[in-house]
Parts: sequence; structure tokens; C-alpha cells
Amino acid sequence: MNLETLAARLEALESRAAIESLISAYANAFDRLDPDLLRTIWHADAVLDLPGFGEGAGPEGIVAMAHNSWRKMPHMHHWMANPLIRIEGDVATATVAADCLFHDIEKGPVQVSGLYHDCFERRDGQWLFTKRRFELHFLTPLENWKPIAGSETFGGI
Repeated sequence: MNLETLAARLEALESRAAIESLISAYANAFDRLDPDLLRTIWHADAVLDLPGFGEGAGPEGIVAMAHNSWRKMPHMHHWMANPLIRIEGDVATATVAADCLFHDIEKGPVQVSGLYHDCFERRDGQWLFTKRRFELHFLTPLENWKPIAGSETFGGI
């Protein structure tokens, strides 16, 4: 194997790791109600589109949209799975399955499942989201659901 091939393989692995970290940071930012972390994963012209939940443009618009979501759903837990990532130079796309448990202040505990459609770009050597759109598969109220162990701060349940 020559050095060019090895360098290309290393770049592909580093890009994939950076994109997977962005996907994880998104879930952690929403679950921990962390606007500072959420702000760091978007390019200035990025868009987050969560049909039925809100839309935001640019890091500050996305954080503002998140604050609205956090008021309505003060507890969130995202599981991100099966990232199918395609990288072509400095542009990448991905689909990511999501299963989420939310405590909605009006509906109570709900399970939300769907698929994220993502776009990323590497600018000035840094991968960040340019677009993230959620495709809702289902939202299911979890009637009579109560945790029997865990944090007492779990959304006031």
C-alpha cells in the first residue's frame, strides 16, 4: 500500500468519526438541554427541520427552536442508530434511525421514532451539519408508563 492510499483511508476514517461525533453531540445536546453544545455542531447557514416540532436556521435559530422544544418536553432521551454515511470529498450525507423517549408536558411520556436525513460539509477543515431533517415514523403516547427506578428529576414523572 502506498502513502497516498494510506492517507486517503485515514482521511475517510477521520471524516466518518467526525460525522458520527456530530450525530452523537446532537442527541446529547438535546437530552442534556445543552444550548452551548448544540450551537457548536452547525455551520452558520445550517437548517434543522423537525416537522411538527419546529424549525431553526443558523446556530442561534436552532438553539431558539430547541428552547421551545425543551419548554414543551423537559426530558428527552435520544437513541441514534444505524448511521448510513456517504462521504464525497468535503460533502457528506447520512440517514440515521432515531428512537426517542420524551416527557411531553401535555401528552405525558411519548415514544417518537423516525429517520434523520443529514447533510454535512467540511469547511476550513471542520465537519459540521448543514441540514438535518426528521422524518416522523410514529409518535406513541405511553399510557400508564412510570419508571420504577432512576433519577427523581425525570421530567417530573
